[in-house]
Amino acid sequence: MRLSEHCYATIASIKSPLLLVEAVRSARMGEIVRVVFPDGSEMEGEILKIDGATVLIQLFGESYGLDVEHSAVVFTDAVKRAPLSTDMLDRVFNGSFLPVDGRPMFVPDQWAPVTGFAINPTLRGSPNEFIETGYSAIDGLNTLVKGQKLPIFSAAGLPSKEMAAGILRSARMVVGGKEAAVKDFVVIFVALGLTHHEYAYYMQTLEGMRTRFVAFINLANDAVVERLLAPRFGLTAAEYLAFEQGMDVLVVITDITNYCDALREVSTAREELPGRRGYPGYMYSDLASLFERAGRIQGRPGSVTMLPVVTMPEDDITHPIPDLTGYITEGQLVLSRELHQKGIFPPMDVLPSLSRLMQRGIGEGRTRADHRGVANLLYKHYAKGRDLRNLETIVGREGMSERDRGMLDFADAFERDFVHQGEGRRSIEETLDAGIAVLKGHGLETP
Repeated sequence: MRLSEHCYATIASIKSPLLLVEAVRSARMGEIVRVVFPDGSEMEGEILKIDGATVLIQLFGESYGLDVEHSAVVFTDAVKRAPLSTDMLDRVFNGSFLPVDGRPMFVPDQWAPVTGFAINPTLRGSPNEFIETGYSAIDGLNTLVKGQKLPIFSAAGLPSKEMAAGILRSARMVVGGKEAAVKDFVVIFVALGLTHHEYAYYMQTLEGMRTRFVAFINLANDAVVERLLAPRFGLTAAEYLAFEQGMDVLVVITDITNYCDALREVSTAREELPGRRGYPGYMYSDLASLFERAGRIQGRPGSVTMLPVVTMPEDDITHPIPDLTGYITEGQLVLSRELHQKGIFPPMDVLPSLSRLMQRGIGEGRTRADHRGVANLLYKHYAKGRDLRNLETIVGREGMSERDRGMLDFADAFERDFVHQGEGRRSIEETLDAGIAVLKGHGLETP
């Protein structure tokens, strides 16, 4: 029975967080609905599928207490919108943009759709300023540039959690070789599908933040749709702070694999035909709708830079998730299980890693005049040392020339003294000095 123009009491079935509502006159994909429980309480949901007059809805929570006879669904004729204000800074929210830090909700200055707006390609600014992460393997050899999207490719058992936390604590905006004012740089942290142990770890990290931040935390037992909304809330907040308030925003998302698994679950609920490995065929365009929101706009001071973490299933870099991510983004930072087993942190393998925009963010006036030269020499000698390790397994160290043994020693020292830095943070000056020290320590040329 229809109660009013937009309120229906025609729920046909309830399957956990999924509702089927019949005899619906008007609805649209992605529309937000309010589900009214028998006790009068309400919960939001989102329309996943429309089949004639039948609508499939997913709740943003549990369906305990719902029944088909005494519950109703109110169609709002609106998509999900994000409340925006500078008062959201230094706050922690859940995947539905509700505060979980014990403080009251702020009064928004404006509301914006979470889908965001595509940046006009003709108005995109060229990324050309350096963002310091505090990790030498990134800052020295795979530099992150303002407006770039640079994913971290990890694998099960590797310390991507600790690395993400280190970036949250250590990231700085550097302009003309000097750190920018704290008020002009913001980190937005989006965590998806966290266990309670991971949640406690990241909350402890956020408590010690020196940089201003906004956090969106989605737990593993939260609604699946919320896992899809949280990155969009984070990016909508980033766009507001960047392009309305003129701030430089670094968005750290962990883990994109959990996002894609949620996308597959929703696609299955819609009964869509699966693509590769069961993921929906539109996963590429869906990921692009997230990643392409990073960038700069000509004539505006702010920027959105993105560092998403991607856990590669079965250590397979050709898996659809890292594969499609690599097509959309501008490089990759690859973590190595071999380096992790050696006790190297961060265990970043610099040879398959790449920052395609590095050249635009380094050099005199940005980092240091000798940056490119130091990076080239480190790459050159480390790559040769890595190749010689294969020869060493065949002929043994004794069967190699003195020069080749020197290259092997350099590769070990490079990993031990340059890539490895534990929980410490290095400035770009300290990073380049460490690189020069490794070169000099083995009698190699320096720039």
